[in-house]
Amino acid sequence: MEAGGLAAGKSTAAVNNAWVVFEDEAGQSMTPPRARTWGRQGITPVVRVRGRGSGRVSMAGMTCYKPGERSRLIYAIREYRGRKDEPKGFGWKDYRDLVIRAHAQLGGSIVLVWDNLRMHLVAPLREFFEANTAWLSVFQLPTYAPDLNPQEGIWSLVKRDIGNLAAADLSQITRAVKRKLKMLQYRPEVIDGCLAGTGLTLSE
Repeated sequence: MEAGGLAAGKSTAAVNNAWVVFEDEAGQSMTPPRARTWGRQGITPVVRVRGRGSGRVSMAGMTCYKPGERSRLIYAIREYRGRKDEPKGFGWKDYRDLVIRAHAQLGGSIVLVWDNLRMHLVAPLREFFEANTAWLSVFQLPTYAPDLNPQEGIWSLVKRDIGNLAAADLSQITRAVKRKLKMLQYRPEVIDGCLAGTGLTLSE
């Protein structure tokens, strides 16, 4: 990797023979993202969707890289249906559990690279990081630098795949998102392409 603290992350990963893991979040409501489609000449296609307030699908994902290993994609999904006392997104425990799951699945040390989202900076997470320095190092991406995170490329592919989907309910969106993410898990070359798209590199 190249760019400030990311270079330090690369050095740490090399020294510890660790995976470099980029994390990011995204969400999708009942309103579909815009996408290209076919239509009759002179007639703009119209996709009718339900009104606002129908809930949201929250996604947290990790693209995982290590020289000599197949690149991985690990993710978690949560539905928010607007019910009282229902969390709207991911809390610090969800992020902690996602990191623990990545450690178990990857079977090695992790250099975690993510942004400075407020929930990433809360005291319980910092304490968790400090208690697990034997296998975990954490680096913050520069502010407003989504172009440095390959997980953004994954979200772009997911949004493109569900573009113009006029879902009947939130569960249909969730199924579409899971189907696309599951497919991408079996396409390491696409995950590698998302890293290449950032201009960052990993080397032995």
